[in-house]
Amino acid sequence: MSTKRKLVIAIDGPAGSGKSTIAARLAQKLGYVNLESGAMYRALALKALEQSVSADDPDALRRLADSTVIQLDPQPDGNRVLLDGRDVSQRIREGDVTLAASRVSTHPAVREVMVARQRDMGALGGVVMEGRDIGTAVFPHADVKVFLDADARIRAERRVAQNATHTPEEARRIVEDLVLRDQRDRTRAVSPLVAAPDAVIIDSTDLTIEEALARVEELVLSKLESLA
Repeated sequence: MSTKRKLVIAIDGPAGSGKSTIAARLAQKLGYVNLESGAMYRALALKALEQSVSADDPDALRRLADSTVIQLDPQPDGNRVLLDGRDVSQRIREGDVTLAASRVSTHPAVREVMVARQRDMGALGGVVMEGRDIGTAVFPHADVKVFLDADARIRAERRVAQNATHTPEEARRIVEDLVLRDQRDRTRAVSPLVAAPDAVIIDSTDLTIEEALARVEELVLSKLESLA
């Protein structure tokens, strides 16, 4: 798959819908960069936790964001996330960071900084970017927009299945956290989780990752053919 003008591909959706996996695989197939907006917010949230900056203090978080360097280093098995030069790829996936990120990302002042950086990173195209407001706020003129959704129960089960060592109590907490994140993401005042009017909605409830990826690939191929 190639074209003289590289595409900007936006994949939005709630937690557990499969968008991170699909974005990573699609980027690898296209030879594009996979920009994880969620990883960027998680990295900032981790720094806030480490420096005891309240997730409810937008001014302090804005100052923290201004002074923070977040890099996404593509690897064969996904991005390596660097926070001020330190590899935090694994740490930012832990529960406390996940919850903090969902709060940090609600502040307009923080989103202003992060969205500007994301736009800079994707300015030349050749990117697959996934998140919750990519097609609506970050890249409203993206070449391909996908909103990947799935039943909340299925999404929760997928999250639990990602780590078979979870205890029943931990599994219950994962489900509760996902429901809470859904509520925050969909009801926040700035850039709520919603499908862009021109996005193609794909329900992955009854699809495997491979099947959902194939549907996204069809959309990309169609766009590439239209530019040929």
